Amino acid sequence: MIILDTHIWVWWVDDNSRLTTKYRKWIAEYQSQGLGVNIVSCWEVAKLVEKNRLVFSCSVNEWLETALVYPGVQLLNLTLPIVVDSTQLSGFHSDPFDQIIVATARNYRCPLLTVDAKILSYPDVQTLK
Repeated sequence: MIILDTHIWVWWVDDNSRLTTKYRKWIAEYQSQGLGVNIVSCWEVAKLVEKNRLVFSCSVNEWLETALVYPGVQLLNLTLPIVVDSTQLSGFHSDPFDQIIVATARNYRCPLLTVDAKILSYPDVQTLK
């Protein structure tokens, strides 16, 4: 399994051109093993819609319901180990969504798929580059 950062998940579901061929290949490669999406990514998507920073042609609820049944997608719950680990990421920045997604990848011992430079430069999480 790999963990999808929120933007990767949104770009994939919406077939956004910002998702490069390399990233699409990784998603296809790992699809049968699982594409982990933490529940906080659902909240992040809903907040982005609320703030008009993300616009869909359907309601956010419809988008989430559809996006969660995409082939390979596995909704991952927020667990106590993830919560605790997210607060103990030495030298990591303070974005709580990123902290939880990084902690999710660490706790599941799975690579994280992201284009976020801050996450990619963080040495204590495995990412696909």
